Amino acid sequence: MSRPSPKALVLDFGGVVTRTLFETHALTERALGLAPGTLAWRGPFDPASDPLWRAMQADEISERDYWRTRTREVGQLVGEDWRDMSTFVQRARGADPQAVVRPEAEQAIRTAHAAGVRLAILSNELDLFYGTSFRQRLPLLSPFETIVDATYTHILKPDRRAYAMVGEALELPLGACVFVDDQQRNIDGAIAAGMLTVHFDVARPAQSYAEALGHFGLALSQSETGVPTDA
Repeated sequence: MSRPSPKALVLDFGGVVTRTLFETHALTERALGLAPGTLAWRGPFDPASDPLWRAMQADEISERDYWRTRTREVGQLVGEDWRDMSTFVQRARGADPQAVVRPEAEQAIRTAHAAGVRLAILSNELDLFYGTSFRQRLPLLSPFETIVDATYTHILKPDRRAYAMVGEALELPLGACVFVDDQQRNIDGAIAAGMLTVHFDVARPAQSYAEALGHFGLALSQSETGVPTDA
């Protein structure tokens, strides 16, 4: 039985649409009044120096556990008791949500939408981490037909049901969906569910988006992003 042609682009949110908190330490430090270099954990950009990240990658702790710990740590640095990831994100970058959107994401989303590709988001923590006001202040999300967010469904990737919810919302077979995520475990879950996948490389966002658009016969323009597709 042949695979259906790709019809929809399904994106993770944090790390894929927005830059990771690892990439915006300087913004966070300025926003919180911390000295430059205070935040030293670098996650995927320097796993050797981040044992907590390595524990997450080894499935010893969950992604949520990782960020709960970092949230408490940063809250303590500013003399506050932070329990919710949304507090961290909103204090660190809530003043200007657009400032942390990846330019490659913006171009890829607009390119796909203009070509008639259907758009969806599948996130484990969009509103849990970012808060509803953050999402509502991002016009870039307006072309998305559906946002499946485990903040409300309580079903986390890589649970097969999470992917099924996207297919049901779009009324498409999962084989017609291209899923983009920066976590290997979530990519593995999508493959098992029958989706086409792109493992997003946070260090090479243009390359990853070019790969995703390539499934639809589309290209990411180097001239518009100012970033080479192999950067």
